[in-house]
Amino acid sequence: MRFRRLKDVFRSLRFRLTLWNTAVVLLTVVCTLIGVREALRFALRHEIDQLLREDALEVELAVEQMYHSIDSIEAISAEMERKVAAHVQRGMFVELLDENDHVLWSSENTPSEQVFAADLRDGTMTIDGSRYRVVQSQIERPGLPAFTVRVGSSMASADEDIAKVTQVMTAVALLIMLIAPLGGFWLSGRATHPLAQIIHTADRLRPRRMEERLPIRGTGDELDQLSTTINRFLDLLADYLDRNREFVANAAHELRSPLAAIQSSVEVTLNSDRSIEEYKDLLSDIVDECSSLGSLVNQLLLLAESDAGSMQIDAKAVALDRLSKHSVDMFRGAAEERGVDLRFGKFQPLSVHGDAQRLQQVVNNLIDNAVKFTPSGGSVTVDLQYDRELQRAVLSVHDTGQGISPLDLPHVFERFYRGDKSRHRENQPGGTGLGLSICQSIVQAHGGKIEIQSAPGDGTTATVRLPSAPQDARLGHAPTLIGTPA
Repeated sequence: MRFRRLKDVFRSLRFRLTLWNTAVVLLTVVCTLIGVREALRFALRHEIDQLLREDALEVELAVEQMYHSIDSIEAISAEMERKVAAHVQRGMFVELLDENDHVLWSSENTPSEQVFAADLRDGTMTIDGSRYRVVQSQIERPGLPAFTVRVGSSMASADEDIAKVTQVMTAVALLIMLIAPLGGFWLSGRATHPLAQIIHTADRLRPRRMEERLPIRGTGDELDQLSTTINRFLDLLADYLDRNREFVANAAHELRSPLAAIQSSVEVTLNSDRSIEEYKDLLSDIVDECSSLGSLVNQLLLLAESDAGSMQIDAKAVALDRLSKHSVDMFRGAAEERGVDLRFGKFQPLSVHGDAQRLQQVVNNLIDNAVKFTPSGGSVTVDLQYDRELQRAVLSVHDTGQGISPLDLPHVFERFYRGDKSRHRENQPGGTGLGLSICQSIVQAHGGKIEIQSAPGDGTTATVRLPSAPQDARLGHAPTLIGTPA
């Protein structure tokens, strides 16, 4: 158990963030310290070179002045010895060479002669394990022999300073190596705390308990955006589960009623002997109820496919005008029987890319609803036009019925929803409340949109907008502008 917990810690995001943070901090510190150390080395060397060049210039001026006035190498040597003694703390040494690079004079602390070659230039050299910085210059002035002045200084003091800085930087690096993992672990803990809350909240969620939401800290960072996104998803999931429970309950209710009717009819019939005609009537009623049940089951399966995103759409070029005319012809008899004038309004030849059978179902349902809820003497008008701006085929079915109340209108696409009973005509069978929901699912599966506009006393208009084909497949040209009769 302890090993598993340790393994979980090593595999956690917090541990990895700590590791990455520590590695980055240490790499940055090491590079910075090395850079500081080398910059210090360069600065010290540059400062020593400047001092040596000034010393060499002083020696040149002294040699020139004393050579003209005294003309004595001994006097020049004494002056240079005095200068070297004044800078003994720097480990300074001086050499004076003639034009053939023979040493005329050198200070007592000058390193071994054989080390200095005739072609020595400015630079750093190591002599007997000690480092020296050497500057060499030529004296070429009128009236003077050619002299070479060689001035050097020990690097021991600079090396000691660099060693001390290196020790301090090493101590700082070790301290950072200790602090960085601890600080990184603390910072990563604060950074991953919202993630831990997300995990714990998600672990507590159950299908029947979807009320909890992740806290929003108000920082606006990626973790807040993640919490907002997850909360939005939880809202959608909770809404879906609520609708699904309601859907299942309503479906069970709708299925239970015809099944109960069938069972009661059969039980009543079996309680006593019946004639053949009575048995036939019973079987006929059972067939009708079974047909209603079969239709309801098909509708439920269609909606289930829509919810799962697996609705089968056999997309082909569909002549929407012909399909609409077929629906109008099919319902014309029923409309005449009820005293309703079913007619065409503005109608254009249009093609869409979709499933003809599904679209036929949409048009049939809209016309059936319009005829069903229009009183005798009213009219139902079917329009088909082209919206050039949106490149949509617009099918509308308008009736002159009583209309839908503002309270019912927002719910017309809800499953099993039945509006105001006053809209239903007497002696007219009620529907399942799934028709418009199915229409909406089919239209959305085709990339379209369906809307219902209605007001009490002004009738109802159902509008379907579908993406039209690039050009009319049958006519070979783009459809005419909306509002222009065909």
